Amino acid sequence: MREDEPRPSGTADQPDRPAPETSGRDRLLATLRTPTWSQVVVGSLLAVVGFAAVVQVNNTQLDNTYAGLREQDLIEILTGLTGTAERARREVDRLERTRDQLQSESTSRDAALRQTEERVRTLNIIAGLVPVTGPGIRIRIEETSGQTSLNSLLDLVQELRTADAEAMEFNNEYRLGANSAFDTATGGIELDGNLLEPPYVIEVIGDPHTLNGALTFDSGPIDQLMDDGATVDVQELERVDIVSVRDPSQPENAQVDTSQ
Repeated sequence: MREDEPRPSGTADQPDRPAPETSGRDRLLATLRTPTWSQVVVGSLLAVVGFAAVVQVNNTQLDNTYAGLREQDLIEILTGLTGTAERARREVDRLERTRDQLQSESTSRDAALRQTEERVRTLNIIAGLVPVTGPGIRIRIEETSGQTSLNSLLDLVQELRTADAEAMEFNNEYRLGANSAFDTATGGIELDGNLLEPPYVIEVIGDPHTLNGALTFDSGPIDQLMDDGATVDVQELERVDIVSVRDPSQPENAQVDTSQ
């Protein structure tokens, strides 16, 4: 370029500098940071070859463990392994039998426990020790022209029991039990030492239609009560609540026979 020619715009009056040289370490780092597809493939092949070499070495070492043994030694080792496997199988069978036995015993205990609990609930209901609810009937006996006889009332209770009455309550207060006793009294009837005064209201739990039928047949309890001069009203109900309970009584003479 001649001195009288104008210099290009933006060019400094400085000499040109050579480009910096790239070291081998820098080129290696750059390659690791951004590997090419061929480098990835080669790396994967090297990893597979290395893994195969390790497996081969391990197998060779395992083979060398038995390589120097005699045939009799190998037979003894095989026999020992067979015996160990057989003992393990027998132990597994024993544990499985124990498991099945425990499961069977547990099932039997659970069934016995459920039966016992159900039996206790049934006995508590029969003994009148717990409140109960269910379908049944309500009987109302009013003395209009005469006094209700004790025999008529006893016949009514007996017919209800025969018709599978499960619970009975008199005048919303007194629960009838298996050993309940009736007696005559001034102004009414005595139940277990408690005076019952008319009108007598008896609530009964059981099948409503069956219980009603046990009272309404010819010459049955209702006819007898009407002969006494009483009027009787029977209602079949889907739900009867009996909340009164009896105090549990302890037997004085009876004891459990442990010899049977």
